[in-house]
Amino acid sequence: MRISARADYAVRACLEIAVHAEGDGLPIKAEAVAAAQEIPHKFLEGILSDLRRGCIVVSKRGGNGGYLLARPAAEITVADVVRAVEGPIVSVRGERPNALSYTGPAEPLLPLWVALRANVRKILEGVTLADLAHDRLPEPVRELADDPAAWRNP
Repeated sequence: MRISARADYAVRACLEIAVHAEGDGLPIKAEAVAAAQEIPHKFLEGILSDLRRGCIVVSKRGGNGGYLLARPAAEITVADVVRAVEGPIVSVRGERPNALSYTGPAEPLLPLWVALRANVRKILEGVTLADLAHDRLPEPVRELADDPAAWRNP
């Protein structure tokens, strides 16, 4: 599985928006998010549009305008953000694993892809923007991340 730059930037932008709103409750401008997270501004604008359509962020117009989360950070998971900009969390050839079928020696691939999807969803749906903003990864995720094997290059 590969996390695209678009998904990475989307999560980082949402975290920047979440932390900024905790400070003063005011919207943050796209330019400020782009600068703080070193995201190309034009690329970020497209991501913010997707996040707005996905009901992750709302935009406010005017001199004091900018972006805010559409709901509290504790109610928005990383999976929500990734889905808003990328679509399904795990797909095989652009399809959800449960829509596939295999025959012969390839039959075991289907349960493998389904298990992969279930585990990725379990992790991404179990971590909220608030968890990340406050460096409070859920213990099962922290344990996986602390495993030295997770840091080795294949």
